[in-house]
Amino acid sequence: MGEMGWVKHRFELWHEKPPLIKAIPSDRTSKITGMITYEYPLTERFRTLLRIENLFDKVMHFAQSDNSTDHHVALVILFEILEVIGRADLKFELVQELERQRQTLLSFQKNPNVSEEILSGALYEIEQASTILLAMQGKVGQHLRDNEWLTSIRNRASLPGGVCEFDLPSYHFWLNLDPELRQKDLEGWIAPMLPVRQGASIVMRFLRSSGRPEKQCAPNGAFQMMLTGRSVQMVRLNLKRSDVVVPEISANKYALNIRFSTPGTTLKPKQVETDVNFDLTFCNL
Repeated sequence: MGEMGWVKHRFELWHEKPPLIKAIPSDRTSKITGMITYEYPLTERFRTLLRIENLFDKVMHFAQSDNSTDHHVALVILFEILEVIGRADLKFELVQELERQRQTLLSFQKNPNVSEEILSGALYEIEQASTILLAMQGKVGQHLRDNEWLTSIRNRASLPGGVCEFDLPSYHFWLNLDPELRQKDLEGWIAPMLPVRQGASIVMRFLRSSGRPEKQCAPNGAFQMMLTGRSVQMVRLNLKRSDVVVPEISANKYALNIRFSTPGTTLKPKQVETDVNFDLTFCNL
């Protein structure tokens, strides 16, 4: 694939975006039938964004249920999101990254290999996300911290079995409300933080579409590659589901190491002794 063809392909990949409000089935499974995708971020910023993606996917899934146990799980995950997004500079880092990507997109204007419709849509989405993030007042999630009832649940939830009905009778009452009322409460607690989810989703889509997959082979289950001179912010690895192996990835700015081992829930992982073929993508913004 030539350079111009890759530019067009990248925009097609970026345009395949998930919904931002509904639950997203992004279980790191590739859209390619029969493949599993593993992602390994090399920077703390993208570790945080991956965690945000993962937690929001889960909280939206459980919040849409009508089961009280699922709503409890959604609330516990919401507290986890509060911990992850607690950094004061996260909102501004997202705005800066979105602006950087906006400038990159502007450089593709008049490029015949890029759909003007897709480009305009991407620019509009970035501008909307940045505007909403900048309009957010105060620290992200402060509305949850200011809610004394939620704070009492959050404190007790950190203890094993700490939210039993005899510990928090008001919470037990809430869990026995009609599902629609609990869903309304959950939506009200989640909604103010959705701009962070939207910004993170856009940045991660750019990152994932920045690299092209390369066919690789790990002889006897071991793979090593020197990264000297290559800028990498995340590694993506695609494996066939039929290959019953699990990649253990370690990487820094100098080298990438992947060890493929046998999966299991009881035995200590053991490196496989056969060759493993996989697709490897280096992502960098």
